[in-house]
Amino acid sequence: MKQFVFRYACSGSARLPRRQTQSCFPTHTGLRKDWRRRFHQSPSLQVVRPYILADIGEGITECQIISWSVKPGDRVEQFDPICEVQSDKATVEITSRYDGVVKALHYEQDEVAIVGKALLDMDIADDVVEEKTSGQLPVGGVDETFSSLDQDNCHTRDRNAVLPASPVSSGAQTTVTNQREEMEAEPQVLLTPAVRHLLKEAGIVPSQVRGTGKGGRITKDDVHEYLAMKTKAESDQGGPLEAPNGSPKSTERDQVVRMTPVEDQMFKVMTRSLAIPHFLYSHSVDVTSLNQTRTKFKQRAKQVSDNPDRKPISKLSALPIIMKAISRAFLLHPKLNSHLDTTSDPKKPHLIFKASHHFGIAVDTPHGLLVPVVRDVEKHSVLSLAGEIHRLSESAQAGRLTPAEFKDATFTISNIGSIGGDVVNPVIVPPMVGIVALGHACDIPVFETDETGIEKIVKRQRLTMSWSADHRVLDGATVAKAAETVNTLVGEVDTWGLDLS
Repeated sequence: MKQFVFRYACSGSARLPRRQTQSCFPTHTGLRKDWRRRFHQSPSLQVVRPYILADIGEGITECQIISWSVKPGDRVEQFDPICEVQSDKATVEITSRYDGVVKALHYEQDEVAIVGKALLDMDIADDVVEEKTSGQLPVGGVDETFSSLDQDNCHTRDRNAVLPASPVSSGAQTTVTNQREEMEAEPQVLLTPAVRHLLKEAGIVPSQVRGTGKGGRITKDDVHEYLAMKTKAESDQGGPLEAPNGSPKSTERDQVVRMTPVEDQMFKVMTRSLAIPHFLYSHSVDVTSLNQTRTKFKQRAKQVSDNPDRKPISKLSALPIIMKAISRAFLLHPKLNSHLDTTSDPKKPHLIFKASHHFGIAVDTPHGLLVPVVRDVEKHSVLSLAGEIHRLSESAQAGRLTPAEFKDATFTISNIGSIGGDVVNPVIVPPMVGIVALGHACDIPVFETDETGIEKIVKRQRLTMSWSADHRVLDGATVAKAAETVNTLVGEVDTWGLDLS
């Protein structure tokens, strides 16, 4: 029956009344295009297409679904958020490439999605009708359909002229009108999945937060600012803080917990690291002069910003100064800033001396241990390094790091002393050949001889640096010489120049 109706409609207008034919088929071609589209969008011709999960960067093969921002039946437009996924390196928001209607989700929250497989099923906009208006065409026959088209789309010379009565029932027209009003009145929520999850965890209604993002979009910073203001207000009012729900209770059964993508990546990398014969070298570094320099440049550190978009740093820690000292030492000992290539020719491995100093910094985050990369350390001043470290650390804590910010590390620095601990045996990540861990700085008594030759005890500040090196390509003497160079540079930091470059 549908085929018959389609042929009848396309065979020409000879069977229709002359007056109606002229009103429905003017020379304007846009109407004919719209008329054909209505038949093309009939439910029998709908096509469900899979939405393939593309590679989100660096050859990622799988990622975990953190949260969905759509459900079956939702209509999405280009660049609307679909879901938030987490790979072994970063959290990424997946947006729609098409306009269409979501038909089915292939994964539940927290499941692992495979790159190259269907993430969801979607009816593309050119092939479907919106569910809110589908099935509302007149049912009285072909003549009535053309009459409805005549009233909706045909151009008349006199807009005030009385149009011929349409056979379409008033009930059908009322239904379409009401649905259009519902669609126009439907509010648009400007939230990313991560922000929506954050609001849900904090029990905040989106309307309570003022969005400062593009188009009024609420950002994570907006939510954190709202929470800070709320906490401050409660504190000023002397309101009691919510007490924890009792002490932690032990579970009666064993639990099987799937590793997160970050933990899974750490498992793979550390397993590969077992093939590296490590050796540890540790030494004590006097950071008294370094801390005096930090105090001296504290006010300047708050104002420096090599990048206009970068927020001024609030303090100057020891990490950027030591990082700069290591970079300078590597100019004299370049073997530590190299990669060991064992894949090009397994029988004849070779070293690649890296021209740039791209140092990974280990950051402890709620998502696990992440190692973003500070690029071109040799070109930075100490203060610009401090700003870049601060930016990467904030992005890591908020889960905003991109895959590009994990690439091309030539050496790794772990600031384990910021958490606690003194001596640690860090693990090398191939193809790098070394890593260093910075211990906790502490005050110790030291014997010193003054100008008169009298020995006395003075207070000095020291921290321990623990180096791990690949003994296949580095020997103890090479690492010791590089470590001693760093020791000397850190002790003479006050001679580096006012810009600490």
